Amino acid sequence: MAITTSAEDRVPRGDVVAPLNFYAPPSDGSTPLQNIDPPPGVPERNFSYETLPITIHDIRTSSDRDPSSFTLDNDAFQILQGLPPSAEEDPAKNGGSNFTSDASISQLYYPEVTSLLLQNIPGSNKVIIFDHTIRRTTPSAPRGPVQRVHIDQTAFSAAQRVRRHASSPEEAERLLQGRYRIVNVWRPLNKGPVESFPLAFASSQTVNDKDIVPVEHRYNNGYTGQTAGVKHDEGQKWYFLSGMTGDERILLECFDSWAGKEEEGKKVKGGRVPHTAFEDPRQRADAEGRESIEVRALVFGP
Repeated sequence: MAITTSAEDRVPRGDVVAPLNFYAPPSDGSTPLQNIDPPPGVPERNFSYETLPITIHDIRTSSDRDPSSFTLDNDAFQILQGLPPSAEEDPAKNGGSNFTSDASISQLYYPEVTSLLLQNIPGSNKVIIFDHTIRRTTPSAPRGPVQRVHIDQTAFSAAQRVRRHASSPEEAERLLQGRYRIVNVWRPLNKGPVESFPLAFASSQTVNDKDIVPVEHRYNNGYTGQTAGVKHDEGQKWYFLSGMTGDERILLECFDSWAGKEEEGKKVKGGRVPHTAFEDPRQRADAEGRESIEVRALVFGP
């Protein structure tokens, strides 16, 4: 008689040692850069990656910290659980799209993300969502899981985003005088728990500024933005949440303008979270491919 296992039984659980790809600088000492959709003959980037075995702690099974103990101010990530289904998953509302139509996602899911951020980030009073990315682990997918340790924004690019997405130059300058952050809201789209290519993230307070390297992103239209590469350090502490399901979210804080402030009440430990997809060596060869969506938002206040 054939032996079957449930999706829950197939999910790798517990701490794991897995390879992560960290930033390695250009050999000639030049400014690190990434060319987006470069023309023939132009290299995609001028830097490389160093692959190292890293212990990644499973928050689901850890005995030292509860999932709710991680906060944006201390760790630059936060885990939310027990959330209701999205309207984007309801065929009566989404027209059959179910996270395949950008227009439907903007109409149905964006308002839910806005409410989620305002409810879970104390003092926040304004949210501007500026884009989203869907990732699927299939050869035909436009975007797959990113298996490189990175931070999505730098101080330079965060200010650029405020100026780019505010309603006017005057509003942008006013918003830049207060607290502003960039937060990604990440969730899986698989029907069952995530089996493959989970997301790993390092607590911001364990990551030194010296190990964060701005990387120019040069676009064909002349626009230049920045992300950050991350060098490895033994003091970094890495986590993941095994078998994530659709009622869970991870808030990933890419930038916080209060980070490094010394004034009372502005104690933010880093304010930027390195993260990466990784291949768990315990996952089945035929494990279901991970599908996910990340929505990127500017969050203002207090």
